Amino acid sequence: MNRYFLGALVAVLAVLLLSACATRAPEAPQAGSTPQAGSTPQAGSTQFPVEVTPPGGQPVRVERAPQRIVSLSPSSTEVLFAIGAGGQVVAVDEQSTYPSQAPRTQLSGFTPNVEAIAGYAPDLVVASNDIAGVVGGLRSAGVPVLLLPSPTELSGAYTEIELLGKATGHVEQAGALVERMRGEIEQLIADTPRPDEPLSYYHELDPTLYSANSQTFIGSIYAHFGLRNIADGVPDPTAGYPQLSAESVLAADPDLIFLADTECCGQDAAAVAARPGWGELTAVREGNVVPLDDDIASRWGPRVVDLVRAVSEAVTAAVDPAAVDLPQPR
Repeated sequence: MNRYFLGALVAVLAVLLLSACATRAPEAPQAGSTPQAGSTPQAGSTQFPVEVTPPGGQPVRVERAPQRIVSLSPSSTEVLFAIGAGGQVVAVDEQSTYPSQAPRTQLSGFTPNVEAIAGYAPDLVVASNDIAGVVGGLRSAGVPVLLLPSPTELSGAYTEIELLGKATGHVEQAGALVERMRGEIEQLIADTPRPDEPLSYYHELDPTLYSANSQTFIGSIYAHFGLRNIADGVPDPTAGYPQLSAESVLAADPDLIFLADTECCGQDAAAVAARPGWGELTAVREGNVVPLDDDIASRWGPRVVDLVRAVSEAVTAAVDPAAVDLPQPR
């Protein structure tokens, strides 16, 4: 594998995990996880200027409550609307498919163009990657950039939500969102039965068998349920997203298969069962092939609660098949 291809693969997979497929139509808000349309910051909610320090990054100074936010991160877009900052957002990238009222544009977080971004006259830009020197380019133009990379665990997601609240003047709303998410997730995990022996699972990103190991954010979600990831230990040149072989999946014979490629690639239980030899896998034979919403399975925003719920229901169904019906993709 040459250096160019490896670098491109890492970047593409990072975008995939953060934002899923760009071709999907904007989604309608779902009951129970509908972001707020947003409003301007309340007086006294945050005293500006503020200094915000992203995990592992440099402090970012925001002089005044931002009124023209550009988001190049689908996860951050969802958070901004969920904490009431949606009214301050003037543009989001092409991958930000949720919520439906987000001002979606042709801006790209994967191939960012400093001039195009600056054309929206932002007073704050939120990004997940510093690709093509976009952070330095915008900061040279006097635009503060809050770089929030994909977290590797839930605590990191909570921290980044709170940072967005501080940077936008919605500290209380962000704190309330984190408290609600943490409470719902902890309850779901506590209510999920544990088998005597850990269940194994395979998480599929696409039909070419790219997966996510336990060092990634998605892997950390499964770890909360005591599941064993068959991607762990697989040679991994892509920083957490190894490509498995059909032979290795068949040999591992996972108890659960989670499909995060239902919408982008049309995968479902029938498609998995039709693959050579896969019909004999334990997960297929016992009906434990679980379709996931591709976007929800790749973002760290407020809808991660829905992902945790889907995993909880799948584990419960595997332990007690009569307990629940497996979720269908939204």
